[in-house]
Amino acid sequence: MNHLDRLEAQSVYIFREAYRDFKQLGMLWSIGKDSTVLLWLARKAFFGHVPFPLIHIDTSYKIPEMIAYRNEKALEWNLNLIVGQNTEALANKQTYPDGAIDRIACCRALKADALKHTLDGTWPRLRMNHETRQLETDTNPTAFTGVIVGARADEEGSRSKERYFSPRNQDHDWDVADQPPEFWNQYKTDFAPGTHVRIHPLLDWTELNIWEYIDRENIPIIDTYFAKPGGNQRYRSLGCFPCTTPVESPSRTVKEIIEELRSGKFANIAERSGRAQDKEDGGGLETLRREGYM
Repeated sequence: MNHLDRLEAQSVYIFREAYRDFKQLGMLWSIGKDSTVLLWLARKAFFGHVPFPLIHIDTSYKIPEMIAYRNEKALEWNLNLIVGQNTEALANKQTYPDGAIDRIACCRALKADALKHTLDGTWPRLRMNHETRQLETDTNPTAFTGVIVGARADEEGSRSKERYFSPRNQDHDWDVADQPPEFWNQYKTDFAPGTHVRIHPLLDWTELNIWEYIDRENIPIIDTYFAKPGGNQRYRSLGCFPCTTPVESPSRTVKEIIEELRSGKFANIAERSGRAQDKEDGGGLETLRREGYM
């Protein structure tokens, strides 16, 4: 087995462990490259079928191409798609783009709060109806006790403190100092009642590994990761358009992006350097992640 084979096998193992031990299981799908690789691995782990819902938190400020890609693949791959949103904050214009709050408070409201209440089923959420091909009100908003996330340890500092199976309390708060040990591929999956668990099958993957796997598997991803013909900018990390800026890069193919990463062009530039909220959270996301952020 080569390195990608080993990473794939480990991730598939984590998926199956999670599916065995958590009955109310969901998976976050941000539409970015990592969560799309995660989705691809889930389809491999379960022979083309994803046996749990995919959850997307829609801030209403996502790059439009992301939403089009989400709906297209949900229908094409017959995915059980759930969409959550902080409709109250949006209706009252309590967001950063509306000038009402700063970026961190906006992320807390539109992402962290929306995620927590979507997972526990206390806020209205939408579900894809494959017959009408439309998102409709979810009439059975049950709570999730475990959620699979595409976080990687190398992406930013707070993610490096995660475990493959990382517990949160009933309010989805994360106690960084209270994480179970994980040795020799042995994982703690029996947690006290009321514990919410985040599961991270991509934890040991790197940005380069992700792109190498996309290349090997020919995974279809959103084209905003690539520079347009004649252009010199592309997105390296995707988020809300008011807070995300592209990087200087002429790469128009997966292989060209891989070559950039191997040559060291971005060796000293953080992957999320174009995400403005990271800078406002002291250069990382630990404050928000302790409160339930992705």
